[in-house]
Amino acid sequence: MISILLAAALAGTAPPATTAPVQPLSEAAHAIRAGRLEQARLMIDNAVKAGISGPALERVIADLAYASGDYQGALPRYLRILVSNSTDGVMYENAGIAAMKVGDRAQGAKLLERAVTFPGATWKAWNARGVVADYQRDWAAADQSYARAAALAPNRPEILNNSGWSLLARGRWADALQNFERAAEIDPKSPRIAANLELARAALSEELPERRTGETEADWAARLNDAGVIAKLQGDNKKAVAAFTRAIQARSEYYDRAANNLASAQVAK
Repeated sequence: MISILLAAALAGTAPPATTAPVQPLSEAAHAIRAGRLEQARLMIDNAVKAGISGPALERVIADLAYASGDYQGALPRYLRILVSNSTDGVMYENAGIAAMKVGDRAQGAKLLERAVTFPGATWKAWNARGVVADYQRDWAAADQSYARAAALAPNRPEILNNSGWSLLARGRWADALQNFERAAEIDPKSPRIAANLELARAALSEELPERRTGETEADWAARLNDAGVIAKLQGDNKKAVAAFTRAIQARSEYYDRAANNLASAQVAK
């Protein structure tokens, strides 16, 4: 009788609930660095459900957002952490790049200037500082930044592309062309590098960019507009007007940027 009652009791007892093990946040950070973002996201979710909070959690959430390309989400988290932890150069670097990505150049400039003061500053920090210097038209700082970036990471196409654009903006067309050609050799599939290479070649010739097979009207109009900007910087107003006019015609809707540039070029004649 007792054995029957015991068996009945056991049959009615639910198995103990099991929960996913909470792994250390350091493992989530490692998964992010390794590019296993979905795994890191699951680890972070488990940590939150387990009641874990604090700066360490905030940091891995910020790093995950940054690695996922969510710069808008990463930046405010980094800024909050940096208030109490101003000794982490990687955070300054990530925050600075995130700020530039969301268009906050003033914030990006301050953060990146701080990032490159750390001995372990990476090529990405120096490369981004070069971009900031280009916006500020501080060519000496731009050259220094790209040189430091290249010393840390020789033959990175991103550095060659950005330094090429910097030279292009100063009218150093031949030097820019060399950088874009080297970048294209390293990364021949990059549409951005290919476009810049074509723009540098156009700056050294009288020809305007031709529409590529399958290229949208908007993309072609943007390239024509860029060619017009370069022509105007060269002082070739006739070529600039032609490029801006073709940019407007190439797009089915009114292309404000090209139209404004065209008006400016026509006034300058």
